[in-house]
Amino acid sequence: MNPDGEYQMKRREFLKMAGAVAAGLNWGAVSLAAASKRRPNIVVILTDDQGYADISFNPHHPREVSTPNMDALASDGVFFTQGYISGNVCSPTRAGIMTGRYQQRVGIYTAGEGGSGLPLNEKIFPQFLKPAGYVCGAFGKWHLGLTRQYSPLARGFDEFYGFMGRGAHDYFELDNPDSPIYRNYDPIRDEGYLTSRLTDEAVSFVNRHTNEPFFLYLAYNAVHAPPQAPEQDIKRFDTGDPARDVLMAMLLHLDRGVGRVVQTLKDRGLWQNTLLFFLTDNGGSKAMHANNTPLRGFKQQNYEGGIRTPFIVSWPAMFEGGRTIDTPIISLDILPTAIDAANLPLPKDKPFDGKSLLPLLQGKKKTHHGHLFWSEGGGSGEWAVLSGDWKLVAVREQRQLFDLAADNSELNDLAAKQPAKLAELTKLYDAWLEQMAEPINKAPKRWKPDTPLRRKQTRRQKQRPAQRNQR
Repeated sequence: MNPDGEYQMKRREFLKMAGAVAAGLNWGAVSLAAASKRRPNIVVILTDDQGYADISFNPHHPREVSTPNMDALASDGVFFTQGYISGNVCSPTRAGIMTGRYQQRVGIYTAGEGGSGLPLNEKIFPQFLKPAGYVCGAFGKWHLGLTRQYSPLARGFDEFYGFMGRGAHDYFELDNPDSPIYRNYDPIRDEGYLTSRLTDEAVSFVNRHTNEPFFLYLAYNAVHAPPQAPEQDIKRFDTGDPARDVLMAMLLHLDRGVGRVVQTLKDRGLWQNTLLFFLTDNGGSKAMHANNTPLRGFKQQNYEGGIRTPFIVSWPAMFEGGRTIDTPIISLDILPTAIDAANLPLPKDKPFDGKSLLPLLQGKKKTHHGHLFWSEGGGSGEWAVLSGDWKLVAVREQRQLFDLAADNSELNDLAAKQPAKLAELTKLYDAWLEQMAEPINKAPKRWKPDTPLRRKQTRRQKQRPAQRNQR
């Protein structure tokens, strides 16, 4: 049977099950039949600085990593082995997810630029969905502007619980007016462990909106620094590296949170008609002792370990799970996929760089993007291009070329042996960069040998002791 036929059969089977529900089989507070008549719920779960091997679905150290809920999501859904994000640090990636466009189109090349505010003339995720009746909630790390005008509520979300500012937040101190937790526009005093509190709020959102389509954006700050977890959970691990023990305890709570959200969707009868994305905002952090095996590099680099992350998509009603797909995709694809799933028109006033994943997920096509690009602007001189199996990684004057099909770990630089391919990818990058805006921070867009080198933001925030008891 051809892919279209397989899809139609799956759809017929789904509607048959919905008929059975309508006849009296109760699968939850919202029946499958009711779900089939409305637009899908859309859930984006974004983790922070999680290593490529810090999900046990991927190759990992068996004594350390155990993420049964993430594994179940990967096993039952579609796992993309080449799932990329559009930035190697957090804020630029978030800008790309929210707009479906390369963040460089609006001058965001660095975390500082994104954190200062996503330009207000950019239409973002909830603004596309709300005309179709979606209620939209954002929970967790925002990092796209500090002031009221840049807050999630001012940009189309109906509910917000989380923090606006820096990339990091204390996991236990949730009542500090100098680093507040917000509920909607208001700073509040809260208590608990932040990862668990974000899960609580997300679960509450689902439970309160079972009768209408919703968009849930759950942006955990775990496992970003500071390294903090309840002491009793840290003691469960003995990796031989005390810092790694803390990371594993943080990952434990993160995995539990993912499991609770998924289970709530199932308990409420919403799972079949929920389009869910799971990914992390950039590669694992070396400072946090993350593991990106077998990939080279870490967060803040354009090697695979900095930009390739665990990437899962699930929508049981509409495409078959239990698969892996090797085709490269990027986080920019999330918004256009959601718009497509909701049967809404794509915008025509500004170009989308992302593409709907539904044809790929439904087996109607095997290719997706021809080329993918990364750039931190001329201030650091770091950029990369992916074209088919070929990848160019540039760090100022150094340009390296890798064949990812043969060298997934980027150990064998072929630049000297393949000068024509190197020139081809450089030309692709130059043409792409011409379309992008000048950096907000006034740094040059292109790096040249005489460009003053912008130091990366490597200053760590003052961290509190890792082993702290929950209050």
